[in-house]
Amino acid sequence: MSVRAQIEADERRRLAPGAALAAGSRGRVRPEPEDDLRTVYMRDRDRIMHQAKAFRRLAGKTQVFVAPTRDHYRTRLSHTLEVTQIARTIARALALNEDLVEAIGLAHDLGHAPFGHAGEEGLDEAYRAHGGGFHHARHSLRVVDRLERDGQGLNLTWEVRNGIVSHSKGRADLAIDPATGADDDRLQGSPATAEAGVVRVADRIAYLCHDIDDALRAGVMVLDDLPADALATLGRTHSQRVATMVHDVVAASAPEPGGIRFSPRIAATTDALKEYLFDHVYLDATAANADRDRIKALLADLFARFMANPTAVPWPLADLDPANETDRARAVTDYLAGMTDRFARETYLALALPRAWEGQGG
Repeated sequence: MSVRAQIEADERRRLAPGAALAAGSRGRVRPEPEDDLRTVYMRDRDRIMHQAKAFRRLAGKTQVFVAPTRDHYRTRLSHTLEVTQIARTIARALALNEDLVEAIGLAHDLGHAPFGHAGEEGLDEAYRAHGGGFHHARHSLRVVDRLERDGQGLNLTWEVRNGIVSHSKGRADLAIDPATGADDDRLQGSPATAEAGVVRVADRIAYLCHDIDDALRAGVMVLDDLPADALATLGRTHSQRVATMVHDVVAASAPEPGGIRFSPRIAATTDALKEYLFDHVYLDATAANADRDRIKALLADLFARFMANPTAVPWPLADLDPANETDRARAVTDYLAGMTDRFARETYLALALPRAWEGQGG
């Protein structure tokens, strides 16, 4: 018996009845031979970490605060690692598949645009002018399906791909529907596995807690600016808030698809906290997004320049035609979304500002 087969047998014995077993995966778009050492979800995790250039670029992408001069603010990469570890803690407590949770967690934000919320909004507006629309969860799936490995994609399993595209609730609440007991889901589609549901909740836990931590560090708010009920319910320290939410999810959830949730009380509290951060941090021009209009203008300018000069854009996908405006807008969106904050700024400066020139003479 191979090591992989032993791991799969251990999953059948150890994991909850509602867990996603590696041996039961719906498989890949392009079938591949099995690996002797790793299950399909372990292979997906490794492909994301070792083959995905988008994963490495997360270190250069804003989480909330654009271009911080100090070292301790979160980036998309540190956010991704925090989400993944919170999700693994929940998955282990519920006897779910940690390898699947880890693969989804590592890939869930691969499609984020540069410059955080403002960058996503600016790219969406620019692409909509050409008949498209940008959302990071959908683009994360496009990254792993189409753009990585020079257009070959990573050929991930169906379960990981579903977890990626269904991870985001955006500003939508995680409120419990009293009729079904499930969370309200009207944006990206439902997580088809309990493991995907774990990553969705872990994403909410991570960004609420670490964005508060970063906002306090930045001095854009003080702790008692937060809703008093939220502080009383969740705790006054970062670790208390993370622990309260994680313990609540474990206590309130059933280890099955559609069963991962907060209790109604904690769901309502986290929704109130989320609304506060959107209004006073993410979308507040005096705080994290002082350059919001500049960021959107930068992306709109780059979009227009590359639309006018498509030869300057990499074309990894042979099925896109530079002469076709729809295809051109798709390729420009792919290119801009993949940029780090630094590369986007440097590209803009190189294209928009006159180059230095030294002539002869005195």
